Amino acid sequence: MDGSVQRQVVALAVLSGLVALLVIGAWLGQRRLVYFPSQVVPAEAPAGVTPVVLATSDDLRLAAWHLEGRPGVADRPATVVVFHGNGGNRTGRLPLARALARRGHDVLLVDYRGYGGNPGSPSSTGLARDADAARDWVDRHAASTTVAYLGESLGAGVAVELATRRPPDVLVLRSPFTSLADVARVHYPIVPAAFLRDRWPNLERVADLDVPTLVVAGEADTIVPVEQSRRVERAAAGPSDLVVVPGADHNDRALLDGGDLVTAIDDLLHRHPTTGDEHAEE
Repeated sequence: MDGSVQRQVVALAVLSGLVALLVIGAWLGQRRLVYFPSQVVPAEAPAGVTPVVLATSDDLRLAAWHLEGRPGVADRPATVVVFHGNGGNRTGRLPLARALARRGHDVLLVDYRGYGGNPGSPSSTGLARDADAARDWVDRHAASTTVAYLGESLGAGVAVELATRRPPDVLVLRSPFTSLADVARVHYPIVPAAFLRDRWPNLERVADLDVPTLVVAGEADTIVPVEQSRRVERAAAGPSDLVVVPGADHNDRALLDGGDLVTAIDDLLHRHPTTGDEHAEE
């Protein structure tokens, strides 16, 4: 082998090694592009909030908040379990919880592993365990027998996955995407679906969920295209409703605790009262 050929072989080997390192690094670090936890929470729980601890099956203890609904307001009060999106933590969802509590419903604000000062690192498997811990807490402590899951954006995937195993009485999905691969293609067109470690296949899963489902989406959502949310609503196996909030983008206040959102949730809870404890695990 002459010197020029040898140099080409060496250069090719070095380039191949660099590409391999980049691929491995991207594979290992991709969850940083999916999950954006904030650790900042108040030193003391805000007024009207009761701190609770969720115990996961892999021995994590996760901080969460519980709010009691205003008594005498709702003739059919429910416990609403809120699974927030991929950014922030439970603190940012407090306005939603207070709005629902004013309507008479109890609210459990869940914070995932790695969020809000909780131990662990987020992943689809880990968040499924966290959701189970939330449902365990509700089954032990909730005063109401009506249980609703409310999933926001990525949290819609958490709620849907839990619902396939432990169905709620009603399901609310705010800005749900059809799958993580589908929404990733909108923002990272060159990323192949097979490359993703977490899938969150909402469209596939809701087709097997025969529970009353409400989908709320923003007309001007630049993160999760409204058409993806429409497809999720159309695929739902049970009775479903779609509310599109005019002009609302993904992180607008209208989709946090706006009147259209809160009224639609409250109406759903009143139209579909509890069926008893048939969904609760022993």
